[in-house]
Amino acid sequence: MMTRSKFNIWLCTGLALLGCNNEELSDAYGNFEATTVTVSAKGNGELRCFPVEESMHLEAGQQAGLIDTTQLHLELLQVAAQIASLGDKLKEAEPEVALLLERKENLLREYNRTQNLVAAKAATPKQLDEYEGEIEVVSQQIATTRRQTSVANRSILAERGPLRARLDVLQNNIADHVIINPISGTVLTKYAEPGELVTRGTPMYKIANLKTLKLKAYANAIDLQKVAIGDTVTVLIDKDEEEYTEIPGVITHISDEAEFTPENIQTREERTTLVYAIEVMVTNNDGRLKIGMPGEVRFQH
Repeated sequence: MMTRSKFNIWLCTGLALLGCNNEELSDAYGNFEATTVTVSAKGNGELRCFPVEESMHLEAGQQAGLIDTTQLHLELLQVAAQIASLGDKLKEAEPEVALLLERKENLLREYNRTQNLVAAKAATPKQLDEYEGEIEVVSQQIATTRRQTSVANRSILAERGPLRARLDVLQNNIADHVIINPISGTVLTKYAEPGELVTRGTPMYKIANLKTLKLKAYANAIDLQKVAIGDTVTVLIDKDEEEYTEIPGVITHISDEAEFTPENIQTREERTTLVYAIEVMVTNNDGRLKIGMPGEVRFQH
């Protein structure tokens, strides 16, 4: 016959075992990742200034370095001088035209005087015709001079367009030699040092926004029926050997295709199970989450 004390011990032990068997399991397992950006050089030359260091925080739009632009600035000054000199090449028609106009006025005076002489029978109509012919010739010379000057000036001014385009290209190249940080984040890896020669496309450093991390986890098809993109879930990370820290997260992606569980997830048997990848965005303002850290997800039941 069981005594009351033995019964109480058996009941407590049974309840404890029952509690262990009913312990809530997570619905997905994975590791934290960060969206990284590798910043590369856009220009060619010596890296003159590059104060970037690993673990340094950089703001978006902040200047992170400078590649030598001495040669480009010299070319810029040369093109600017060529544009300025175009004004000195322009031809002026007015001095030559002024001489022709003065000759025309003299011919007109002689023409008018000859008209009066013809009326008085003191000159012949032939003399009047000769003055008319000379006046016509001078008028044509004036028009031709102005036309030729205009054509010459247009040809000179036509050089301005290509020179200005060249100026724009040089200014753009100079701007590309300034290394501008694209996103706010923390420098993960530094690839170059001041004094090195770099070319367009040379990696300079890798940066990531660690304020928000992505937990890429894997869940089976049955559990995924409980959630959808945009749902809030509970993310768990290890607090110690026995307890978890719970953090809210939001599902931002659910894969359309099943795959075998990655090797770093759970046991060998579970790695042969077909699962779906999900991505959960988690705020990391306090910096407790690290890239590669394992995490678990519990869906809202």
